[in-house]
Formats: sequence, C-alpha cells, structure tokens
Amino acid sequence: QVQLVESGGGLVQAGGSLRLSCAASGSIFSINAMRWYRQAPGKQRELVAAITSGGRTNYADSVKGRFTISRDNAENTVYLQMNSLKPEDTAVYYCNAHILVTVSLYEYWGQGTQVTVSS
Repeated sequence: QVQLVESGGGLVQAGGSLRLSCAASGSIFSINAMRWYRQAPGKQRELVAAITSGGRTNYADSVKGRFTISRDNAENTVYLQMNSLKPEDTAVYYCNAHILVTVSLYEYWGQGTQVTVSS
C-alpha cells in the first residue's frame, strides 16, 4: 500500500511564505513525476508545479518566480516553497505522483492541505 502524506499548509498574510511537503511511503520501487495541484472553492483543480525524477521542473504561469518545487529522491518527498503569497493562492493543495509498485505504475493523490492567504 502506498500513501502520500502532505504537511505544511496554514494561514499566512499576503506577501508571506509557506513550505509544503509531501512524503510517499509504502511498497515503492520508484517514483516518476511528482506534482502539486490546487483547488480553490468553486474552481477546477489546476496544476501548480511539476518535477521529473531527474529534476526538471515546470510551473503554472500564475506562480512562476514565486513558487519552487523540489524533491528528495532518497526520502521520496516533494516540496513546494511558496513565497510572495497572494490571496488568490488560497486553495487546497494536493500532492500527486506516479509510482512504480513492483512492475505496475499507479497514480496516487495526497489528502490535501489547506493554504489560506489573508489580504
């Protein structure tokens, strides 16, 4: 059984910073791309940032220059450093990963962590 467990959300004022973490555990052979998504009330879930197993990254235009995704392959953990936060960044943030378990590739989601940015 594989789990993704997120942490690091909370309430912060505009202009502040937060760092999200997502740790994968269980019967993991390897992890391919890891991603952060977010979903604000009444809106569709959107991709925020992604990182390949080799460290290549890409970002949504709305967060470029403010957010940084990184990963620790030894710890099966992905991070999202969020700086210069804006009220429009308020959302539930979800970790996503494609994980090779024995010989099959599966997609997993974390439970979500709330990020609230006050103006």
